[in-house]
Amino acid sequence: MGRLQFRVLGMAVAMTLTACGGGSNSGHTTGTSPPPPQPTPDSGCNGSCASAQSLLSTGDVQAVIAQAVAEAQAQGKPATIAVVDRVGNVLGVYRMNGATPFTTITSQRTPPVTGGLDGLSVPSELAAISKAITGAYLSSEGNAFSSRTASQIVQQHFNPGDFGTPAGPLFGVQFSQLPCSDLSTRFAAGAGVGPGPHRAPLGLSADPGGFPLYRNGTPIGGVGVEADGVYTLDPEVMDKDRNVDEFIAMAATFGFGAPADRRADRITAGGISLRFTDVEYSSLATNPAGAAPLSNANGAVMAVPGYADATILAGTAFGQQPSGIRPDNQFYAGLDAFVLDDGAGNNRYPPIAGTDGANALTAAEVQTLEQQALKVANRARAQIRNPLGSQARVSISVVDTNGVALAVARTRDAPVFGTDVSLQKARTAMFNSGAYAAGDMANAASAAPGVFNPAAADYLSAAYDTGAHTAKFTLIQTSHLNDYVTRVRNFLGRPTALADGAIAFTDRAGGNMARPFFPDGIDGTANGPFSYPLAQWSPFNDGLQLDLVYNRLAAHLAFYLQNLPAPNGPLTVSVGSTTLPALSDVPQNCTGIQRLPNGIQIFPGSVPIYRGSTLVGGIGISGDGVDQDDMVSFLGLNNASVLLGGKINNAPPAMRADTLRPQGQNLRYVECPQAPFIDTNDANPCDGK
Repeated sequence: MGRLQFRVLGMAVAMTLTACGGGSNSGHTTGTSPPPPQPTPDSGCNGSCASAQSLLSTGDVQAVIAQAVAEAQAQGKPATIAVVDRVGNVLGVYRMNGATPFTTITSQRTPPVTGGLDGLSVPSELAAISKAITGAYLSSEGNAFSSRTASQIVQQHFNPGDFGTPAGPLFGVQFSQLPCSDLSTRFAAGAGVGPGPHRAPLGLSADPGGFPLYRNGTPIGGVGVEADGVYTLDPEVMDKDRNVDEFIAMAATFGFGAPADRRADRITAGGISLRFTDVEYSSLATNPAGAAPLSNANGAVMAVPGYADATILAGTAFGQQPSGIRPDNQFYAGLDAFVLDDGAGNNRYPPIAGTDGANALTAAEVQTLEQQALKVANRARAQIRNPLGSQARVSISVVDTNGVALAVARTRDAPVFGTDVSLQKARTAMFNSGAYAAGDMANAASAAPGVFNPAAADYLSAAYDTGAHTAKFTLIQTSHLNDYVTRVRNFLGRPTALADGAIAFTDRAGGNMARPFFPDGIDGTANGPFSYPLAQWSPFNDGLQLDLVYNRLAAHLAFYLQNLPAPNGPLTVSVGSTTLPALSDVPQNCTGIQRLPNGIQIFPGSVPIYRGSTLVGGIGISGDGVDQDDMVSFLGLNNASVLLGGKINNAPPAMRADTLRPQGQNLRYVECPQAPFIDTNDANPCDGK
C-alpha cells in the first residue's frame, strides 16, 4: 500500500513559518485590557452533572466565536475559528477577513523531517475543527485536556525534551478519529446536527489552540483556532510559549472555561504534571465579556464540505439519545453503562456473535465479556481524573478475527476519544496475533484503490495555485508495507512472524515495536520495526500506523480540495498530466484491510481473546490511564473466563509476547497498576493469571 502526500511548492498566498518553541509567535497587544476575568472555580462534578440542558445554544456558539474574533483583532492575527459539541458536530466555522486559508504541518525538527504529514499544507478550517474536536473528545467531568495536553502525551519522550524517558502515554492517539473511520458518523449537508461520535479531518491535534468548553462542570463542546499558518506541536514543555492560536482560543472559552480543579495542570500521569495552557485570561489583550456581537463585518461563517453548512447550529446534549451516546437499558443492567445510539433509539453495537467460523464468540460470551470489563472499570481507581479516588471511565470494544465490532459499551462520562481508540486497540491486538497479518499487508501493498493507483507510491509532491484554482501532484518516492513484515521478522528472529499465529500480541507489546527507540526511551538505540528511525520519525510520520491509513487521508484531502469553498476553491486536482475525475468522499475503511477499517493503535490497553489456544478476537479499552486500560482488558477477559467455565480465555502464557527477547530485551504484555481498586487493597491483581 502506498502513500500520497500533498506538499506545497508554491501558493498564491504566502505562508510564513514564524513558529518556534511549540508554535510561539510574537503577535501583539493593543490598548489596555480591563481587569482580567477570574478562573472558573471547581464544580464538584464527577460524571453525573450532564443533563438535557448541557449543550451549546446557537447564541453560545456565536458568543464563543465573537470572543475569539475580538482577541484575534487585538492580536493582529485574523483567524479561522471552529466550534463543535461534545460528540463532534461542527456547530460553526468562521473565517475572519484576511485569515490564511492554509496551514502547514511541521514537527519543527532540525533538519526537517521529510515524508509523512510533515510539510503538508492543509486548509485552515480542517485544522481548526481537529483542534476543537481534540479539546472536546479528550475531556470529561473529571478532566479537562487541551490540544497542548495532547502535544505533551504523543511525543517520543514524556516529558517532551526530557531525554532518556519513555514515549508519551498516548503515543499514537493522534491517528484516531480519522475521517475514514467506520465507527465515526458523518455530517449530511442540510441535516443539522446528528448522533456522534463524529470524525476529525486531521485526527486528533497536538497543535496548541484547542480547548474544551464547559457549563456547570460538564463539557459541552470544544473550540479550535488556526491563525498562525503553522500546524505543529510543542517540542519543549518546560518553557512558556506565546502562541497566538492559544490566546485567541482562550478568549473564546470565557464563560465556558474548564473548572479549575479539572484542568490538566491539576492532574498527573506517571508522576508528571500535565499541561493545559501557556495563556491565562489575565494575559489576554481584551476582556472577552466586552466582545462585540458576531457579525459579517470581520468575516463570515463558512461551509466545510463533509463537516458543516455555512450556518450556526445548536449542539446536542451528551448522554441523551440525539447525541449518539445514551444510557444502556438492555444488556448491562446495574452497571451504569452507556452505548452508542443511531439517534433513533437503536444500539449501534449490541452484543452479537462472531462471524469467523466454528470457534466464533457467541453473543452471550461477548455480552459477558463486556459486563465483566465494565465491572472491573467501575471498581478501578482512575489515573487521570479528579477528584482523587474517582472510578475509571472507559470505553470497551470487542471484535472477532474478521475485525467486526461485536459490542461497544462505555462507563459513565468516559471521554469520547476512547470510543474509536478502544475499537482500534481491539483490532490491533487481534490483527498482530493472527496468522493473516503479513498476508493482509501484502495484499494492501499491491492493491490500487481509487484513482491514485498508489501501489508503489510513498508520497506525492503537490503544487497549489489558488489563483488558477489548481493542485498538481507528482510522484517522487516509493515504499511498501511488506517492508514492515521483513523488519519484524528480522527483529524477532522469527521468519514466520505475523503469519503463523504463534505469538499473542497486545497493544503494549506492539507499541514496544512502534517507538523510534528500542527499548522505549533509550536514546541512541535503533528504532522498533514498526517505526521509522528518529531522523525520519515525528508524530506526523510515525511509521506503520500512518502508512496504513495515508492513502485514504490523502484521498480525503483531494476530495475536499475539489469541493473547497470559494474564494480559494474549488481546485482542479491533477496527478501528472491526468486530471482527476470528481471524487467521492473516502469510504469508511482507512486501510483497505477488512480487519482494520479504522486503523491501528500503538499505546496500551488491549489483549487478544482465545478459545484454548485458538485466536477468536480482541478486546480494547481506552479512556482513563493506560495501565488501567491494560488491567480492564486483561482482568475483564480473565473474569469472563472464570464465569464461563474457561470457554474463552487470555492467551496461554507460553504464547504471550513477553516470552520474546529481541535484542536481549523482553517485550511487555500487560502492565497493571498496583493497588488499583477503590474497594479493596489487592496489590497485584494481574499476577499469576
